[in-house]
Amino acid sequence: MPGPLAGHDRAPAVPDPDPTSALADALARLRLEGAIFLRGEYSEAWAYESLPSADAAAVLAPGGARVLLFHVVAAGRCWVEAGGERHWAQAGDVVVLPYNDEHRMGGVAPASCVPIAALIDDPPWERMPVIEHGEGGARTSVVCGYLTCEDPLFDPRLRAFPPLFVVSPPDGPGRDWVRASIDYAMAQTAQISPARFEAPARVPELLLVEILRLHLASAPAAERGWVRALRDPVLAPALAAIHGSPDRKWRVATLAREASVSESLLDERFRAVLGVAPIRYLTEWRMHLAEDLLRSTELGLAAVARRVGYDSEVAFSRAFKRAHGEAPSAWRVRRPR
Repeated sequence: MPGPLAGHDRAPAVPDPDPTSALADALARLRLEGAIFLRGEYSEAWAYESLPSADAAAVLAPGGARVLLFHVVAAGRCWVEAGGERHWAQAGDVVVLPYNDEHRMGGVAPASCVPIAALIDDPPWERMPVIEHGEGGARTSVVCGYLTCEDPLFDPRLRAFPPLFVVSPPDGPGRDWVRASIDYAMAQTAQISPARFEAPARVPELLLVEILRLHLASAPAAERGWVRALRDPVLAPALAAIHGSPDRKWRVATLAREASVSESLLDERFRAVLGVAPIRYLTEWRMHLAEDLLRSTELGLAAVARRVGYDSEVAFSRAFKRAHGEAPSAWRVRRPR
């Protein structure tokens, strides 16, 4: 489906990353292929549920081992839910489902969830599907895309990412570029003719790399060796355990068993590659997840605490304040959705 851009159309240039950044170097080496495949024009009240993961992969990338989905909110406000966890997104935000998990999406007003298969024709498609769904109220526009990539960053066993996350680019060149890319993608997909099923060729890859850079910039040890650690035979299984079950009461001994090494070797490798001890990394990862939950969900503090491995709201608040210099409730207020 991806193809060369027609005429003189050009995708917006990507902001130059810090050339000394290990994370930027790793993202620059990613080999991504994909396309924008769907536009959604929704009006309140509305909600839909996605295809099962295997069906979506078969339709979008037959034979592709790993499929990533993303939704770019061009206008309006909506929620996206995967695994029972609801996140909110608004115009300018990008929703990423790095493991192609089944999900649901809807607007502000309550609505019955309709299978997306009931809203579009069965594939193969001769033109890009455009969904128009809802009851005629306030509108939300969404551009949907997919990518395939074999990099360990997207290995579902490592769970380097949450199953669903929302990136709100901060004010500045990055946000301007994302906004320009959204506008460009919307304009291009609107011009696609019935005889040509072709989306902007480079926009999905460039856009997602920038979104991943913004998301991972706050990940613990991202600039020190986090991407390299995902490829390390000692660290990878320990990281997979932490990422997969951040709420578990991990100890160095249990993490060492996951990696089939001694506690001393695991500790040594964490410090050498990531610059922190295993339990310090665990705490930083929990704070990273907590930021996302506080920013894009309506979960109460007690629920957030449980999701990231704390027995009580008090213990979580104490840890969060140590890491951020303010209580989670105050941090959340300063970042309203």
